Amino acid sequence: MKHRLSFGYFTLLAENIVEVTIDEGIELSLEMVEECDVFFKAHIFGGFGMLINRINEYTYSYEAQLSIGSYEGLKAIAFVYYSDKSKVIVDELNLIRAYDKWNSCTFSGLELEWQQAFQWLKHELLIGSEQTASIG
Repeated sequence: MKHRLSFGYFTLLAENIVEVTIDEGIELSLEMVEECDVFFKAHIFGGFGMLINRINEYTYSYEAQLSIGSYEGLKAIAFVYYSDKSKVIVDELNLIRAYDKWNSCTFSGLELEWQQAFQWLKHELLIGSEQTASIG
C-alpha cells in the first residue's frame, strides 16, 4: 500500500518493510523526519526495516542527518542508490551516524540490486525476530 507524505512516498512492501522514495530535489528537514516518525507509529507495529530507494536526488539538512533513522522499532536499513553522488551521500550519512551502529547495507540500483536489498531486509528482520523469540 502506497502512502503520500509531504516530501515523498512510503510504500508498505510487507507488514514490517517500508520502501521510502523521496521526491526529486528535496532537502529532508527535521520536520520531515518527524513526519516519518508519525507515519511509522501509525502504520508499523513492532520491529521493521526501511528500504530507502534513492531513485531521485535529494539531500539531508544537518539536523535531519543527526535524527533520521532513530525510529522506535527500526531494525535494518537498505539503501538503494542510482548515482555516484547518491552513494556518496549515503556513505556520508552512515559515517555521521556510525556511533548508532546502524544495521544497514548499500545496494546499487544500476546493478539491479533492489530485489537483493528487499531480500536482505527480510533476512535481517527474520534473524531479529528469531533472536527475540529465543531470549523470551
